[in-house]
Amino acid sequence: MLMAHPAVLTKLIEEYEALSKLDAGNGTPAVRQRLADVAYTLCVSTGTHDVDAALVAARHQLPGARPEDDSVLTDDSLLTA
Repeated sequence: MLMAHPAVLTKLIEEYEALSKLDAGNGTPAVRQRLADVAYTLCVSTGTHDVDAALVAARHQLPGARPEDDSVLTDDSLLTA
């Protein structure tokens, strides 16, 4: 699988978080579309299907992430897989 450059992931995370904090989901059609586009790009860039998983995956791909940290997993069955 191709991996997005850390700078691209950082920019996408920052933009998604900024749009979310500004409640872009209730904004103009253009702003809602931008939020949807950023979420989609995060998903494609991380090989995930929802934005929450994409954010977690993107953060784990950034320099300084601790890949052995499984604290984001909430389902105990995933820990034994």
